[in-house]
Amino acid sequence: MDAKLRVAVVGAGQWGDQHARVFAHRTDTTLCAIVGRTPERAGARAEAYGTTAYTDLDEMLDREQPDLVTVCLPNEAHFEPTMHLIRRGAALLVEKPLVFELHEADALLEEAAARDLFFAINLNHRYAEPVQRAKRAIEAGELGELVFADWRFGGEPNWGTSPHANLIETQVHGIDMLEHLCGPIVSVMCQMYDGTRPGTFTTLAVALELANGAVGTLLGTYDSSYAYPDTHRLEINGTQGRALIQDTVRRLTLSRAGDETSQVWEAGYFNDEARSFHSTFDRHVDAVLGALRAGQEPPVHARAGRRALAVAHGIIRSAEQGTRVGTAPDA
Repeated sequence: MDAKLRVAVVGAGQWGDQHARVFAHRTDTTLCAIVGRTPERAGARAEAYGTTAYTDLDEMLDREQPDLVTVCLPNEAHFEPTMHLIRRGAALLVEKPLVFELHEADALLEEAAARDLFFAINLNHRYAEPVQRAKRAIEAGELGELVFADWRFGGEPNWGTSPHANLIETQVHGIDMLEHLCGPIVSVMCQMYDGTRPGTFTTLAVALELANGAVGTLLGTYDSSYAYPDTHRLEINGTQGRALIQDTVRRLTLSRAGDETSQVWEAGYFNDEARSFHSTFDRHVDAVLGALRAGQEPPVHARAGRRALAVAHGIIRSAEQGTRVGTAPDA
C-alpha cells in the first residue's frame, strides 16, 4: 500500500460526517470519495471536505480504487450495500449495528471470509480512556474475582422500523462492552416497555449471567435524554474492588474494598482528546489502519457485531417467552 491510504466513506449523514472528518484530517490517509444516496447530500459533504461525490458504489470503486471503504448508513439499511462491497472485494470498516437479522450477519461474514477480506466494525466505546484503564485494572486482578456488572445507557430515540431499535442499534455497545470487560454473557432474562410508542420497545431491563458465574444488569432506554448527567454509567464490582465509568469518557473511579479513598481519572485541562467522545473513533481508526497496513485482522472484527446481535436476539426471545434464554457463544 502507498504511504497514504485511500479511504472512501459511504454515507453522508450525521455520523458519516465523523467518518469524513477523521479521514480527511489524518496525514496518513486521503479521503478519496463520499458516496451518498442523493447527489445533493453527497455533493454537499464532498464539497465540505474537498473530495469527490458519488451516488453509485461501482462507479466510485472503479474510479477511486480505495484501500478502505467505511460504511455509515441508516441503521436498517446496512445489509445490501455491505454485501455489494464485499462482493467487490473491498476492505471494510462498518458502523454498528452490523445488521438486524442473524442470517444477514452470517451471510456477510461468510462472504467476507471466503474472500479473506479485512472486515472491521466500529464499536468505538472500547477505545474510551476510562474503558481502557478499567480493562487494564481488571486484567491485572485489581478488582479480584468479578461478582456483578451494571450497565445503564440511553437518551433521545433514533427511530427506525424495527421495534427493537433501542436494543440492537444503541445497546449493542452495552452488550459488547460487558463482554469486552467481563467475559461472555451466557444467559439473559428480560422485561421490555412500549408505553411511549406502542409496539416499539423503547426501554428494557435485562438480567445477565456471565460465564465466570458473575451476574449483571443492562438497562437501556429511548425514554431519557443525553442532556442528563450520568446518561451512561457502568459499574463493575469484584471481590477486591470496583470500577465505575461515567458518561463513557468523563470519569473512571477505581476503589478498593474497605478503603474510603479512591483513584479517579478525569481528563486534564489540556487533554481535550481524551474527554471527547468523538475521539474514541479517532483512536479506533488508529488501530484499524495499523492492522490494515500490517495485513492483520481488524482490532474489532465484524464478528463482534454478529456476537452482540446474537445476544440481542436472545434478549428478544426472553421478553417474548417470559423465560431465561441461553446466549453462550456456542449455544
